Amino acid sequence: MATTVKSNNKAVQVLVSSTFAFTICFAIWMMFAVLGIPIKKQLGLNETEFGLLAAMPVLSGSLVRVPLGIWCDKFGGRIVFFLLMLATVVPIYLIGLATAYWQFLVLGLFVGLAGGSFSVGTPYVARWFPKERRGLAMGIFGAGNSGSALTKFVAPAIIAAWGWQSLPTVYAVAMLVTALAFWAFSASDPSHLVSGTVTFAEQMKVLKDRRVWRYCQYYSVVFGGYVGLALWMTKYYVAEYGFDLRLAALLAACFSLPGGVLRAMGGWISDRYGAYKVTWWVMWVCWVCFFLLSYPQTSMIIKTVKGDMVMNLGLTPWMFTVLLFVVGTAMAIGKASVFKFIGDEFTDNIGAVSGVVGLAGGLGGFILPIMFGALVDLTGVRSSAFMLLYGTVCVSLIWMHYSFPPAEKAPAATAVAA
Repeated sequence: MATTVKSNNKAVQVLVSSTFAFTICFAIWMMFAVLGIPIKKQLGLNETEFGLLAAMPVLSGSLVRVPLGIWCDKFGGRIVFFLLMLATVVPIYLIGLATAYWQFLVLGLFVGLAGGSFSVGTPYVARWFPKERRGLAMGIFGAGNSGSALTKFVAPAIIAAWGWQSLPTVYAVAMLVTALAFWAFSASDPSHLVSGTVTFAEQMKVLKDRRVWRYCQYYSVVFGGYVGLALWMTKYYVAEYGFDLRLAALLAACFSLPGGVLRAMGGWISDRYGAYKVTWWVMWVCWVCFFLLSYPQTSMIIKTVKGDMVMNLGLTPWMFTVLLFVVGTAMAIGKASVFKFIGDEFTDNIGAVSGVVGLAGGLGGFILPIMFGALVDLTGVRSSAFMLLYGTVCVSLIWMHYSFPPAEKAPAATAVAA
């Protein structure tokens, strides 16, 4: 009995320390969502260049997810997580000294390593919990995505008080303190390590499993779309509605905050109703919201018997923000439900699979801001970003419909009936 209590206490300790560390890592990973706006103005960047700048950390943070997930299986999550955070401290600080566009891009790649913390923390946390509680545990850890909202609350105030160059210094100190705190309060369990006889090639055999590619596509929508919008929305509010940086960041946080915090609720819902049903409804909610968000600000002249009548159609800032909140909530639940699939179906290889799926989601978050900027430069229509996302959700719904035979859908229906 005492051993069980001690084990449960360690599991909670690991979950809390890992979630806090991931929150700080994610806040720093998303720093260019706010920091990029004064840099864009200073360097005179166009929309596509801004999109590349904002997305650069996402690229490296995505590419390292597969090796990090495998190293977590082999060496343990605690040591990999700790060293990963330490590796980003100096590059974060150097951003405040950069002056050229290429320097920001290069440093952004190194700072982006912080985003790889997800593929370390997920298997690290998951192995401390039994299967029936794993969805909730991974959901709580994934709530560290709320670090994106943290950046939107904190960064504008720091920039307004001391200039944008001060933000990297503050974040570098925060990362160093977080790394030391994580090491002090986390724990290790040698039984969680994958046998040393398992080779890289054997772990990567998961790529031959069609289920992995299916979950990669879903995650590229719910996580990649979340990251892309989290990077883009502050800029969108400034350009579309003319808000200042502080108000724009605050309203953008109405998307980022539920998109992170409610992931824990998504884990609980997925444990209760099944990953398939939850993911299915998440996609439908996103489909409806993106359809409405896609409609651009429009003015029409209608010929009437009394003369011309001008009609203006478009979302007000508050209607827009409410829809974003709904999308953020749906994506939070969807991120948890996709990883519930992984936790249930790949128990013995969570690190490698979560790394591959996380890579797909991260690459979605890298590509989308660049495509958002390119679409604006090409069409001049800012809502084209949501048109693109609407198309990706359509693909997910079609693929999901034809990927799951009735026999696989039945457990979800049974869970609801119970």
